[in-house]
Amino acid sequence: MNKKKQFYTSEDVAKILDYNVMTIYRYIKAGKLKAYKMGKEFRIKKEDVDIFLDQHKIDDKL
Repeated sequence: MNKKKQFYTSEDVAKILDYNVMTIYRYIKAGKLKAYKMGKEFRIKKEDVDIFLDQHKIDDKL
């Protein structure tokens, strides 16, 4: 059975998007990326990363 991660850390998302982890923290703070705070760390649902990417997709007509 192939299980995918349902939640990512901020570091995971930074690696996936090839961003600095501080950029991910800023997106979370600004409300651009939904996250859950677990103790001192954030967890981000895979679905929320997908939504974030869809919101920043460039129109195919370019």
